[in-house]
Amino acid sequence: MNDTANQIPERSRDAGLRLTAPPPGWAIEADVVVVGSGVAGLTTALRCAAAGRRTVIVTKARLDAGSTRWAQGGIAAALGEGDTPGQHLDDTLVAGAGLCDEEAVRTLVTEGPGAVRRLIDAGARFDTSAETGEIALTREGGHHRRRIAHAGGDATGAEISRALVAAVRGASIETVENALVLDLLKDAGGRAAGVSLHVMGEGRHDGVGAVHAPAVVLATGGMGQVFSATTNPAVSTGDGVALALRAGAEVSDLEFVQFHPTVLYLGPGSEGQQPLVSEAVRGEGAHLVDADGVRFMAGRHELAELAPRDIVAKGIMRRMRELGADHMYLDARHFGARMWEERFPTILAACRAHGIDPVTEPIPVSPAAHYASGGVRTDLAGRTTVPGLYACGEVACTGVHGANRLASNSLLEGLVFAERIAADITGSPARVPEPPVPAGGRRSVPLLPPEARSAIQHAMTAGAGVLRSAESLARAAAELDGLAAAAADPVSGKSAEPGVEAWETTNLHLVARVLVAAALRRTETRGCHWREDHPDRDDASWRRHLVAALSPADGGSTLVVRTTRSTAFPPVVPEGTR
Repeated sequence: MNDTANQIPERSRDAGLRLTAPPPGWAIEADVVVVGSGVAGLTTALRCAAAGRRTVIVTKARLDAGSTRWAQGGIAAALGEGDTPGQHLDDTLVAGAGLCDEEAVRTLVTEGPGAVRRLIDAGARFDTSAETGEIALTREGGHHRRRIAHAGGDATGAEISRALVAAVRGASIETVENALVLDLLKDAGGRAAGVSLHVMGEGRHDGVGAVHAPAVVLATGGMGQVFSATTNPAVSTGDGVALALRAGAEVSDLEFVQFHPTVLYLGPGSEGQQPLVSEAVRGEGAHLVDADGVRFMAGRHELAELAPRDIVAKGIMRRMRELGADHMYLDARHFGARMWEERFPTILAACRAHGIDPVTEPIPVSPAAHYASGGVRTDLAGRTTVPGLYACGEVACTGVHGANRLASNSLLEGLVFAERIAADITGSPARVPEPPVPAGGRRSVPLLPPEARSAIQHAMTAGAGVLRSAESLARAAAELDGLAAAAADPVSGKSAEPGVEAWETTNLHLVARVLVAAALRRTETRGCHWREDHPDRDDASWRRHLVAALSPADGGSTLVVRTTRSTAFPPVVPEGTR
């Protein structure tokens, strides 16, 4: 990460924005506050607490309800005989379509095997081979070797979540559940000083409060709910990215949203969280076919159905357009009942719950929004462009995923970079927290009404989905601008009252604005960004990163998107700001 031409000013830029909300009525003091309870958040919290730091976890629902528990396929690492971190690196770089930061990927694949073993030491139980007793490894799209460790057949995320939640409870780490984080608090020097949050429901704390801490770790997951159909849970409303933007942080590569190729098709107009059919099903030999049983991925890529996800998603969309169909099929009838029941019990149950029996019939599938490869820009220690603010997991952009995430690298990224964040925080003496500056001096953002959520999702699905063009993106941008104008118009009365649904909708609107702006700027097709009007990859002009921030010059009203000057992932925190 050596693009010094793009170095940010030493004093963190503050957009001066906050959500409209009551002032905090209570506060908790801590050394570290971790926002999120997936693999990234819980691992960070455990490491910080083990080093003696007062650690508080804030999570939007229950401790075990984050995105991690929904991960089916597994966690990728070079654990098998004959496999090496170098081979894992090569596969990751290919999937990332020229935009991965090689140093970040090398860190991931080199430290990954040890991190997985430490996860096992923490209590996670992965499936093992009956013959050897070693971890059973499978293959997924883009991997040339079997290196995906799984648990419970297709319930890897649930097992990892179970183990980490048990460890957190065993360590008696203070946790605030059912809490929506609102905004970053800062001290007089512009450094992170905690977060404001709203606790929903009964408990020790209710309503708007704060956690004061000199180290804030965002591990809030993704933003899949910005689209009508997604594999993400309802809590994935881009809260961490929106918070970081309002706090003056930079985000990168938000245009690269991965659409999972094989999501259970529930019919036209299906919205919200959709059942995922894991890539591991194809890894075990399932075939993609059209209604006539033709394997359309054969011949399109050397790995056929196991090509990187962007290639498979595009293959499905192209075949759908050729045939005028709204879905394709995944055929795994040759697995037989026993394999389905033992290897993929979760997927089998989901299919049967919707009237489909994969043992006897092909599964109808179509792509749906799945994973944000971009996010809050960080360095290899998880530090963002705001001193004291860290980001980890799907909310972050470490440079690992580039233009398209390699299957099952997400859990590994959360694990590896969580350990790095904890090491950075605990590697220096604990900071004496400075009192946060009252948020009243920051301009309040007009809140969008909850009913605007559906309008945002429909605009994004139509204009910024798998297939994009200048026309469709401009149409989405205009619709988003119209929603913002209505909310800001005092005459119309469209601005909403503070509340969870209005805060979530406002967060979704902000991340949607950034995604559309970046997708309009990138006039090429690369990875999971597919521009119909620019169908070719353009390395000469676009082997670059897009970095976005809210301009401090006008109080954060203007979104500024810039292109980096080199292919390297630019540096994040200058010397002297730690």
